[in-house]
Amino acid sequence: MRREVVTMRSHHATGRVYRRCGCRDAQKHQLGSHCPLLATDPGHGTWTFAVEIPATTPGGHNRTVRRGGFPTADEARTALHRYLAGRSIGISADPNPTLEDYLTQWLAGKKLRLKPTTWIRYRDYTRNDLIPALGPIRLDDLAYEHLLRFTQAQLAAGRGQQTVWHILATLSSALGEAVRTHRLPVNVARPTIIPRPAPAERVIWTTAQAVRFLDHCHTHDPDFADLVELLIGTGLRKGEALALHWSDVQLDQNRLYTRWTLSAVDNNQLVMTTPKTRSSRDWVALSPRVHNTLDQRRHTTLATADPTETATMADGFVFSRPDGRPWHPEWVLNHFHHLTDQAGLPRCTLHDLRHLAVTTAISEGVSLWVVSQTARHSTISTTANIYAHVTRRTAHQAVDAIATALDREEQHATTSRPPHHTPHQAHQHKPGADDRVTTTRRPHMKKAAPAKRQKRPPTCKKLVGTTGFEPATP
Repeated sequence: MRREVVTMRSHHATGRVYRRCGCRDAQKHQLGSHCPLLATDPGHGTWTFAVEIPATTPGGHNRTVRRGGFPTADEARTALHRYLAGRSIGISADPNPTLEDYLTQWLAGKKLRLKPTTWIRYRDYTRNDLIPALGPIRLDDLAYEHLLRFTQAQLAAGRGQQTVWHILATLSSALGEAVRTHRLPVNVARPTIIPRPAPAERVIWTTAQAVRFLDHCHTHDPDFADLVELLIGTGLRKGEALALHWSDVQLDQNRLYTRWTLSAVDNNQLVMTTPKTRSSRDWVALSPRVHNTLDQRRHTTLATADPTETATMADGFVFSRPDGRPWHPEWVLNHFHHLTDQAGLPRCTLHDLRHLAVTTAISEGVSLWVVSQTARHSTISTTANIYAHVTRRTAHQAVDAIATALDREEQHATTSRPPHHTPHQAHQHKPGADDRVTTTRRPHMKKAAPAKRQKRPPTCKKLVGTTGFEPATP
């Protein structure tokens, strides 16, 4: 046994497997692999593997990764090979990481691929909720029961069901990546502990309420009225409208381009990111109403701008502060609620103005495909699912249109049909009881011979207690 340990220690390039224990000497120093009991007692101590990892930076030092606690040499050797195989394809196959270690590494990798706002949400759920409650648990030991107790504790503490669901969805995303990289066999967060809660019912203004709010804004804050006109008239998202540059607006072609979206990270740092989906980065048509709004705003901006900065106005924001910085999303939402309260209207979000634009278009009879393209949804099914309540109302318009078309054609056919020839009354014959229905045979037509009747097999009955059939008795 000792000879095997020495042999495995000599292979530094591929790692080594050895046995060690927690015994200590008189000075309370841990003996590790030098304990004399290891040579005499095969059951003493546990097995450990160690592998030397090259430095990741120039001039750095190599580091040694050790993982122990394996009951047999074979299990330690298997874990070592698994770890080395994982490193060869760029994934971590650490056999004994805690959930905190794994989630920390997972977050670091996600930061390079996610939008800042999405990553911040993942970070907050991970650091504030998952790691404090489940972090010490080994990744391989995480079970459904842990998540069930966590969910029950969160709901008992007064956390909203929607918030708890998002926390579990974040954990499910992390564990799902571990399954895809063959780090875990299954994702214990799927299926979810609680079903996804139904979204809160949105408050969608009527067109009369929208006109009332616009009249109020034009009187008390004309600049903000321009933003609301743009949101309702085009269905842009709030971040897309706030990130709009004058170079993206082409009034001569009655359209604008959505190239960016403005977001606030941690509610203080403004960042410009790409639109929500790939199909969102597209051009949007402008109605005459929105065209006039932007045209007047451009002339007002040119008239009030510093003559030395007029040449650079094309690179500026359509909605900006006096210093050229864009409007802050949080201020826009708070100001919108303030004006809504002043106008005496029910509160809604700025994103609800996008829903107002789409529902108005569907209610006015615009086809669902055209509405989906205007809203820049990824698929038409997205539009149908979100606005199912509107399509149910307009479904009556569709069937009514079909009925109207059929009625119109029937009326047209009745009025254009020639009058029938009515024979003289003397030649009319009323059928009586003695009348018989007769037919005339065409000339040179022979009556077809009747088909030969085939003999039917004798009727059979099943014999009780037997497995066969026999002809039935007459």
